[in-house]
Amino acid sequence: MDSPPCLWWLLILGSIVHLVQQPQLLQAHRFSFTHHPKGPFTNVTKHLHFPNFHTTSSLETNFPQLKFLGNARVSEEKGVIQIPHSSSSQADQPTYQVGRAIYSSPIRLFDPLTLTPASFETTFSFQFTTNSMATRGGNGLAFVISPDEFTIGRPGPWLGILNDACNHYKVFAVEFDTNHDPQFGDPNDDHIGINLGAAVSFKTANLSEANISLHNSKVHRAWITYDGNHKHINIHLGLDGNPIPSKPILSSPLNLSPFLQEYMFVGFSASTGNSSQNSIHNIISWEFSSTVQASLHVPSTKICHRNVAHLVSKYSTTPHTNPPSSFLIFVALLVLSSVALLSFYFSRIKTDTSDALLFFDTKQRPMLPISPRRFTFAELYIATRRFDKAQVLATDCRGGSTSVLYRGTLVNGCQVAVKRFSTQFLSSARVTKRLGDQITRASHPSLPNIRGWCCDGREAMIVYDHYPNGSLDRWLFGIGALPWTWRLKLVKDIAEGLSFLHSKELAHGNLKASSVFLDINYRPILGDYGLEFFLPGSGRGSMGDVFRFGILVLETMAGRKGEGLLGFAREMFEKGEIGRVVDERMGDRVNSEEAIRILKIGLSCTVSESCRRPCMEEVVQCLASSSHSRPVVL
Repeated sequence: MDSPPCLWWLLILGSIVHLVQQPQLLQAHRFSFTHHPKGPFTNVTKHLHFPNFHTTSSLETNFPQLKFLGNARVSEEKGVIQIPHSSSSQADQPTYQVGRAIYSSPIRLFDPLTLTPASFETTFSFQFTTNSMATRGGNGLAFVISPDEFTIGRPGPWLGILNDACNHYKVFAVEFDTNHDPQFGDPNDDHIGINLGAAVSFKTANLSEANISLHNSKVHRAWITYDGNHKHINIHLGLDGNPIPSKPILSSPLNLSPFLQEYMFVGFSASTGNSSQNSIHNIISWEFSSTVQASLHVPSTKICHRNVAHLVSKYSTTPHTNPPSSFLIFVALLVLSSVALLSFYFSRIKTDTSDALLFFDTKQRPMLPISPRRFTFAELYIATRRFDKAQVLATDCRGGSTSVLYRGTLVNGCQVAVKRFSTQFLSSARVTKRLGDQITRASHPSLPNIRGWCCDGREAMIVYDHYPNGSLDRWLFGIGALPWTWRLKLVKDIAEGLSFLHSKELAHGNLKASSVFLDINYRPILGDYGLEFFLPGSGRGSMGDVFRFGILVLETMAGRKGEGLLGFAREMFEKGEIGRVVDERMGDRVNSEEAIRILKIGLSCTVSESCRRPCMEEVVQCLASSSHSRPVVL
């Protein structure tokens, strides 16, 4: 129910009286939106140097700049950082221990103005030892860049890098892993990996190929170099005392921007597993340096004379001139308020009588804070940096209409994805069905958490969570190779999410590897909906979804994309050589029989006649069964 006009006037007059009584608030508000002029760019550098960790008295006296979490300590006897420390390894429960040793002050590693990550170099010597004759045990050590100084990650294969309960935890790590965990995609029990916001490495290197092993008591030295301008990382590994190897053991293009805040903490984390003879991870020496660009804040050319006058009147005993009359301020505010009210009144009448597309009723029902809400255009304009091209995640151009998916950051720091539809979509979609109904109906673990919408008659946008692990295409067609168990789980989860949508008479309309995102636990999220999702009777496009799902299955199993993939898969099936489609990078860890069965299900979803394709409910049943219960139709 609309508020009566008298109530509006009472509220406005009350605010005016409050401001008149406290004119300093007017001045504060006037200048709160001014910005310091940006000056010339300069470089902010930081250098840490710890040749050893020997102590002469208490740890607090000698290393106040280091902070230790969990089972991390400095061994006063050996002068090294130990995770876990040697005394804890002799405790009654030596298994599943975890700790962190970090530099206690944050370091500037990202320039929010230019969105440029810092360049940094770090080198450290380390050694893995045990308190017994055992040569194996523990899980490994990681150099970490984390957003806070109080998080202790999980033990075991997580290496203390992160806790899976922390959503969108921005952490970068280089792991030195001595345990083989296939469920985390480890190639063997002697490797290094690069981790981005996850315990799963997006790229790994097998140390045995470089004739290096961490399963001994030798002191190793690592060199990690990151070029923030060219966005590239090099990792070298060798024995301490030897020169840096000429060839990096791991080298990769890498954009750290999505995983960095302006200020981050650097240090180490390590953990042990379920062995009673776990390793002690010793950091013997450490050096770190970073350089990042920054813009100097120069003095403004404007001076707030009224603010100075107010402070003089408040604190000075010297006679001074009076500030402007409160009555004049009152009259000016009254005129501005009247103009604003009239503008709001006439725009409201125009909106109520317009025949334009309405996604939601003008009179909204009150909603809980956790419910999807209506965003203003200005909010999303700011969140996406004025819809900057650099923020574009994906574009969907079909049927004369265009939609663009942007990355955005709300004022509370929350990372979101913003789907913006073209005006052609608005003019062609003669819709009476409310978009809010779709939002309420589409609630499933494999569907994104929709935070709200924006529709003002000219713009239509949907806002949902952004997933920093990126889209599936990055993992399928990128540098690394997803293990077989992960690919099988991805296919099943995507099928279940799509089946749920179809059960609600909705169609995704844009299913492909780049529109499937991975959450913090690497569960697939079917985001970046196509236009069909938002149109009445969208369930009629379900057969199109089935076809796209079949293509996605083939790409997931083959580890590659391309227009010729479907034809190649059909040809291999007809020749009885369908196994040749399976991604060779998975090696002998793939279940060939199961992979061929999944490929056949994908082929059955891509037959030309839509009426001969299985529905997604049948696909889910086939994936859950031990054999393909529906014959492949080609």
